[in-house]
Amino acid sequence: MPSYTVTVATGSQWFAGTDDYIYLSLVGSAGCSEKHLLDKPFYNDFEARGRDGLGRPRVDEELGDIQLIKIEKRKYWFRDDWYLKYITVKTPCGDYVEFPCYRWISGEGEIVLRDGQAKLACDDQIHILKQHRRKELETRQKQYRWMEWNPGFPLSIDAKCHKDLPRDIQFDTCENLSSWGRRMENLFINRFMHMFQSSWNDFADFEKIFVRISNTISERVMNHWQEDLMFGYQFLNGCNPVMIQRCLKLPDNLPLTTEMVECSLERQLTLEQEVEQGNIFIVDFKLLDGIDANKTDPCTLQFLAAPICLLYKNLANKIVPIAIQLNQVPGEENPIFLPSDAKYDWLLAKIWVRSSDFHVHQTITHLLRTHLVSEVFGIAMYRQLPAVHPIFKLLVAHVRFTIAINTKAREQLICEYGLFDKANATGGGGHVQMVQRAMQDLTYTSLCFPEAIKARGMDNAEDIPYYFYRDDGLLVWEAIKTFVAEVVDIYYEGDQVVEEDPELQDFVKDVYMYGMRGKKASGFPKSLKTKEKLCEYLTVVIFTASAQHAAVNFGQYDWCSWIPNAPPTMRAPPPTAKGVVTIEQIVDTLPDRGRSCWHLGAVWALSQFQDNELFLGMYPEEHFIEKPVKEAMARFRKNLDSIVSVIAERNKNKKLPYYYLSPDRIPNSVAI
Repeated sequence: MPSYTVTVATGSQWFAGTDDYIYLSLVGSAGCSEKHLLDKPFYNDFEARGRDGLGRPRVDEELGDIQLIKIEKRKYWFRDDWYLKYITVKTPCGDYVEFPCYRWISGEGEIVLRDGQAKLACDDQIHILKQHRRKELETRQKQYRWMEWNPGFPLSIDAKCHKDLPRDIQFDTCENLSSWGRRMENLFINRFMHMFQSSWNDFADFEKIFVRISNTISERVMNHWQEDLMFGYQFLNGCNPVMIQRCLKLPDNLPLTTEMVECSLERQLTLEQEVEQGNIFIVDFKLLDGIDANKTDPCTLQFLAAPICLLYKNLANKIVPIAIQLNQVPGEENPIFLPSDAKYDWLLAKIWVRSSDFHVHQTITHLLRTHLVSEVFGIAMYRQLPAVHPIFKLLVAHVRFTIAINTKAREQLICEYGLFDKANATGGGGHVQMVQRAMQDLTYTSLCFPEAIKARGMDNAEDIPYYFYRDDGLLVWEAIKTFVAEVVDIYYEGDQVVEEDPELQDFVKDVYMYGMRGKKASGFPKSLKTKEKLCEYLTVVIFTASAQHAAVNFGQYDWCSWIPNAPPTMRAPPPTAKGVVTIEQIVDTLPDRGRSCWHLGAVWALSQFQDNELFLGMYPEEHFIEKPVKEAMARFRKNLDSIVSVIAERNKNKKLPYYYLSPDRIPNSVAI
């Protein structure tokens, strides 16, 4: 009699094991086996985390080729979730068939697994496999529903809180769910909270909360934040390196003349000639114009500005500011501040720019363009791609915990009375207005890294030699694209196979219709017709979730922990005249003690890796079993390792190393 031997592997997460009764049956081409209890009397086979199940039953029946495995879980004592990694079946002829799962089995019920070989819909010719594919998506579409959290936002998951999410996408451990309050207690800064609305005495006073967890970069920021070189450098390699662009024409609402900035121009050219030669750059915060400032605290007035900042590439190829106008409409009460002005006039103007940059970074660059966009890709993936689909297997590691962290953010961070309301001038609804406005400029092309860099005129490495965000980002983009192309080539013989893959097309359509709200102007494709476009699309998904998020997230403590360099709120309006600013006015304008503490706790928490972080190129869950894909993964890791070496060599002896896009520091997904 033929004999099949079954091996079951439990996950290594906390509480992954179970005491419940687990039954198994095999479905083969020649029949279905009886149910077998995967248990030994008086032994908790599946209680041990990260181990193969000790009960390895033999199924002595004639079943033919194994097509499906049915796992049934029945309660033993109380509700007990179980994380099943995979099942391996040894066939009568000695072959091993792998059935990946990597899912939680909650409560009582049955799940059905198929073998790990990735297949497109057109590859399934057997009715039972087609039926399994269809039922899986029907079930998922009931679990993963779209919801409008706020008008004008990309749609998100239909869940009010983290515990409402499907178990498979919830955080694994309590550590992932640490509250902001507990994290700030770990910083020992809560002793300032009772002085919530009191001002600091001077700049040095900020060191009372800063010094406890300072690091090399943050200390350098503290020591040099007032310098123009440090100010300009941050637009290239700080945590918001996406705003600066080459100025092709002086804006009409910035009435600047050569005479005003003559002392800053080093080439003996007029301002217009400097523009023509490509030496002038601009950062325009017009998005903030008209956004409502936070009014949730009646005891503290808060203010926003919408600056225009002009920068200059000097003879040393360094970027420095040469003019700042703090609001969009020119006029006598909206002067243009210059490096030649009084020290504190110029300093306060730069602080306003840094504050505005912080708001755009947090709400648009970080929240909208990495977190919310990645959630859209994740929801669409779960709704439209079955686990057997190669694109699901490719992308699932890059949406890990993304929907969970976004749900927690909507629950605690960006909700009414959340952290945004406590600490930021854009709280109380301003951040919502910003996202609604920024959605008009969120395009598919702007998520394609090389095109985005080129569109801002920042692509010439010889002309702009110190733009490490660009240089490292292009290396990582190409590595991801090469890997994606190798995987696509394995499963798609030609363009026609791409065009005729209904599940892939439904995935892309879901992103366009629900995530991007069907806006034609977004440029998001409604469908994909070629392998080339498919590779680009998948590269956008993976790069956005991994590299782009890493570039704009993990430097937050480095660049924003020194409060005067990135004030989350300003408590006085922008100055309307020159020659009146004092150091005392600047300190009184900066955030009070309480808001500084909230801010520091937030940027510290956001800058930390998870304890169970998986970095780019790491795929411990073996959804793919095919050797060609595993070989492509190995080449991908080797390519990433070479990029790590290049970046490490570049950073040697640098006072300000840039490492946010080093692959060994790029998590696979948006999870913090």
